[in-house]
Amino acid sequence: MPRVPGPKRQQLREHIAYQAARLMAKDGIADFALAKRKAARQAGASNLRELPTNEEVEQALRAYQELYQGEEQRAVLVHLRRQAIAVMQLLTRFNPHLTGSVLSGTAGRHSEVSLQLFVDNVKDVELFLLNNQIPYRRAEKRMYVGEALRVIPVFAVDGKDAVVTVAVFLTDDQRHALRSSVDGKPIERARTEVVETLLQRL
Repeated sequence: MPRVPGPKRQQLREHIAYQAARLMAKDGIADFALAKRKAARQAGASNLRELPTNEEVEQALRAYQELYQGEEQRAVLVHLRRQAIAVMQLLTRFNPHLTGSVLSGTAGRHSEVSLQLFVDNVKDVELFLLNNQIPYRRAEKRMYVGEALRVIPVFAVDGKDAVVTVAVFLTDDQRHALRSSVDGKPIERARTEVVETLLQRL
């Protein structure tokens, strides 16, 4: 597909951003790349250079939620932040940080609570879950810690109304930027006291 010229290209990017935001808000798609690809297919755009950035999609998502979901989205966000704080307090010995849409404020009813822990020994987290009889599912994901690509253990726990995913890093990893891709922005994270302050402002 040839490159779309000038203003039409910008209109296409905005349309794809809006459609991706709608998919994320209504269908619970959490992955920006997946939402953009699906939106691009719906728009008939096959040139990946026409895709909006994650920041453009997040901006469109905030606008969509404010326009169409309003108080419902705010209530969901309050509930998920309360759940995040409860789990962070439970895991306080592991230096928990909140990340993802519950931190950024774009979480919806399909969103997960995403935490990062920073520990000296990853096995301590698994032993804690076992000793407290907390059922979990173990998985792995690849992330950039600074410039190094690493395999990070992830524990998924079924919370009261949402899945809580816990990515476990080493203590020294706090000094590095954590990214999902080599050219991506560093993942924002916040300690429990910051999340408590954000909750009070809602």
